[in-house]
Amino acid sequence: MDNFAAIDFETANLKRSSVCSVGIVTYRQGKKDKDFYSLIQPIPNYYSPQCVQVHGISDYDTANAPLFPEVWAQAEKIIGDLPLVAHNRAFDYSCLKKVFEAYGMGYPDYEFYCTLTAAREQLPNLPNHRLDTLSRYFGIKLNHHHALSDAEACAQLALRLL
Repeated sequence: MDNFAAIDFETANLKRSSVCSVGIVTYRQGKKDKDFYSLIQPIPNYYSPQCVQVHGISDYDTANAPLFPEVWAQAEKIIGDLPLVAHNRAFDYSCLKKVFEAYGMGYPDYEFYCTLTAAREQLPNLPNHRLDTLSRYFGIKLNHHHALSDAEACAQLALRLL
């Protein structure tokens, strides 16, 4: 796959609509084109301790962050008509769908691929197929659970596996 937008969300709590950050990296003809990162005021706007422990983002960080519709207005300009790729598509796809629903926004019917599924099919002998494990396996730099770093690692996996 040479043309795509890798995407990653972090959530504030266990509600999939509670996206508090997004990272997007686009590739065209197999070369990095653009990247985009933003904090987001989550909906609902509260943080679960277990989520904060994972990604380190708190209500303090997003107190003055834009709402999702404002962030997505910028993101969709970067994505354009590119297919989306995520590591664990089920999570990121459901986050995107749920936050669109929460704001009453019409969901665009994005073509959406999964590097986790591809890794499980192509690398069955690895102990697991988590993003950090695959990043170590391929020598990809990763600041795990930072949305932009996760999106870049996903993009690197997409170039290798999709």
